[in-house]
Amino acid sequence: MDFPTKQLATLWAPWRVEYFEQTERSPNFLREAGQATDDAAHLVLHRGKYAFVVMNRYPYATGHLMVAPYRVAGDLDELGEAEIVEIWRFAARSEKVLRETINAHGFNVGLNIGSASGAGLAEHLHLHVVPRWNGDHNFMAVLGETRIIPEGLEPLYQKLRTAFDATLER
Repeated sequence: MDFPTKQLATLWAPWRVEYFEQTERSPNFLREAGQATDDAAHLVLHRGKYAFVVMNRYPYATGHLMVAPYRVAGDLDELGEAEIVEIWRFAARSEKVLRETINAHGFNVGLNIGSASGAGLAEHLHLHVVPRWNGDHNFMAVLGETRIIPEGLEPLYQKLRTAFDATLER
């Protein structure tokens, strides 16, 4: 059997049009999510005193989460100790929830600080928690430069929200 080059010449991702067609992009979607009262509309999964966990609306992988302080800060040295501790505590909780809920095998966890690092929102730092799976570097990502996101944001939000709530009850 030959490699299906012709069939893979066009990879459809119609959900991406939501991103490209946005006429208004929030200059600080994290501040808005942090101040919002409708968590589901902003994909906020969990809130603490200093930080919150939110799903990435345009994920690199299924379950791509971000942990952000409520306070706008562009550098780590602008954060207080309590903010730093809560951010990392929520990163650990996010890993646990993602392992239990979507069977993540590993994680990429990190910060992009400053626009030179690739930070899309350099003035409001946030920690990325990106789940990974053994074998997820398949031909789609390597050859097709395309990521497959197999689950919709809304159904996944419901699963993860339930899982975050359950971790508080333990």
